[in-house]
Amino acid sequence: MNRKPVIALIATGGTIAGAAPSSSDTAAYVAGTVDVSALLSAVPGLEDIADIRAETLFRLDSKDMTPTHWLALAQRVKALADADDIDGVLITHGTDTVEETAFFLHLTLATAKPVVLTAAMRPATALSPDGPMNLFTAARVAGSQQFGALGTLVVMNDRIHAAREVCKWHTRAVEGIGSPDSGALGWANPPRLSRPGIAADRALTPLASLDTSHWPPTVEVLYLSAGASPALLDACIDAGAHGVVLACAGNGSLPQSWLPAVERAIAAGCAVVCGSRVAQGRVGGGHLPAGVAYAGSLSPTKARVALMLALNCGTPDLFRQIADYS
Repeated sequence: MNRKPVIALIATGGTIAGAAPSSSDTAAYVAGTVDVSALLSAVPGLEDIADIRAETLFRLDSKDMTPTHWLALAQRVKALADADDIDGVLITHGTDTVEETAFFLHLTLATAKPVVLTAAMRPATALSPDGPMNLFTAARVAGSQQFGALGTLVVMNDRIHAAREVCKWHTRAVEGIGSPDSGALGWANPPRLSRPGIAADRALTPLASLDTSHWPPTVEVLYLSAGASPALLDACIDAGAHGVVLACAGNGSLPQSWLPAVERAIAAGCAVVCGSRVAQGRVGGGHLPAGVAYAGSLSPTKARVALMLALNCGTPDLFRQIADYS
């Protein structure tokens, strides 16, 4: 008889652990208040598919997640994944920033064991919460070694998403997490792949190479609406930002009025990346000032993660290596 997989579960808060005064209220709740033991008890049959060893690392609303939290989480995941008696790691998280946390873990963790994040769009106290089913299906993926070679994954709404591709694309819908440009990697109930995994960029910045004494570097994201003032970039330079990602229009198109400010930023030693505010597609192929990089297929938020890692490691080509991967 095959033994059940042993899964280390790390709770970090989020809507999946949220509580509201009324079961019909799915908006005015407090995230991260429900204990992880209560989350597990709400999932009948979970004990039949895995031996869960749960712990709480944070009790955060994920809008309050920071790069300092990313680092602490990555260090804990690594310690658990390195243990011989652990088969996979499962993390409960909030949906607001799950794509950023997942991408950071994807780029920094070198493990052959599955690392899976799950979340919920409705709080645990809702009349029809989505968290229990998401937790159940995510545990099935985290306990299956076929998913260990794909880097960090996000499992929600019966779908398996690659960390590089996943994003939050709806503010309230249960299917609010997806991979709009590429589609999901596969299905989680039962766990199976429907297309090849995207994992070639995983662990390009292993934890061991991070200078944790200087983490995180200051990198900001600026959204360029029509007529946006380049004074926004000057303010970032004056505040001492190490890098700035510009969420530009269309194909990473940089307005002419921003060129002097961008050149001032480069001269001041501030790294500048041009991404797009458009939800799908790559950027690149145009003409940018010397020293400015395109975000490639990365969203502005994920470009920020990659740029922070590149700046921290002092490896200028690392950002382009991540962004240009396809």
